Amino acid sequence: MSRRATWIDALRLSAGVSMVGLHASSDATGQPFAAWDSVERIGPVLFRTIVYMARTELFIVVSLFLLIMALERRPRGYGETVVEQARRLMVPFAFWVVFYAFFRLGKAHYFGYEDAIWAQLADPVAWLGYFVLGDVSYHMHFLPTLFPLVFFYPLYRLAIRYPVMGLGILLCLALKREVDVWLWSTHKDMDGFMYLIRLVKVLTYMGYGLVAGSFYGILKRNYNDKIWRKVSWTVLCIGAVLVYIKLTHAVRMIEFGDWQFNYTPAYWADFLMPALLFAVCMAFRNKNWPEAFTKYAPYSFGIYLVHPIFLDQFEIMTDGHGWSPTLIVAAKVAGTLTCTCVAVWLIAKTRALAWTIGMGPIPAINLRPQGHQHSN
Repeated sequence: MSRRATWIDALRLSAGVSMVGLHASSDATGQPFAAWDSVERIGPVLFRTIVYMARTELFIVVSLFLLIMALERRPRGYGETVVEQARRLMVPFAFWVVFYAFFRLGKAHYFGYEDAIWAQLADPVAWLGYFVLGDVSYHMHFLPTLFPLVFFYPLYRLAIRYPVMGLGILLCLALKREVDVWLWSTHKDMDGFMYLIRLVKVLTYMGYGLVAGSFYGILKRNYNDKIWRKVSWTVLCIGAVLVYIKLTHAVRMIEFGDWQFNYTPAYWADFLMPALLFAVCMAFRNKNWPEAFTKYAPYSFGIYLVHPIFLDQFEIMTDGHGWSPTLIVAAKVAGTLTCTCVAVWLIAKTRALAWTIGMGPIPAINLRPQGHQHSN
């Protein structure tokens, strides 16, 4: 496997950009424009169906794959690996938790729920949820889900030797759905319910780690072109089936004006698509991928972290003008993505802030005099 994996960078960047499209494709309440006629929902729902293919779980597969690849190239101990990942993921996360805890007051004031946010800010239990669940904002759940998955990386590395373990994702996703349905139907009023839901999510998302390990193991085997052609056709055929299911799901969302979470085929299509997208790009990894992916992929983490700043503003700006859902979504996507990319570029160029988007060392490290490094 070549050291320059542009196809992985393409996945990283796609996952970051798709988060903008995903969050911008709903109305200000997070719904599929339920107050509009079904015909007016067609554009936003179809757009969301496309961008939802590269959902958060793609970020997880890519992140764990890169971790596995890094450990294969530069082995280090379990403790060092976990601490390294904690600094890389959770230190920026803590910064943005505090930032969004107060920043969202602007949107809350405009839409009339400012008092509820102030009440949360005065509640220690709410702050615990901010840091453990990431529920301070709709996008912050990703990092406190990804980081616990790092603890199980030795299991994912076992899948390098036994790639068939990647099929464990089917068992994990089946278990997730059954346990979630049971918990939501029987225990949703219990204390700490959302923490239990998150625990189930982390344990079952280990399946994506198994997928990452098995994919790396497959690449290490250096199969010939004939086998890869068969793999390419296989994943494309499976992808066509999943896309068809997602389109039928889109029709239901357009018709009923809600997310149709109880449509079981869509559950499988949604949660398997990230692994399939990774497999498709891996199968075509030797094609001429544009080098721009490698150039801009490092900004994907920042795009994910920063985009709600501008999405909130464009939701306020597009409210109350009587625009169609398609025009609202187009304005939010274009405006948010443009402003986010500019902001991320500026942050990356600012030495004191670059670490907040994973593009620079944490300031405390730079403050230590050369030759006087101290262990903790």
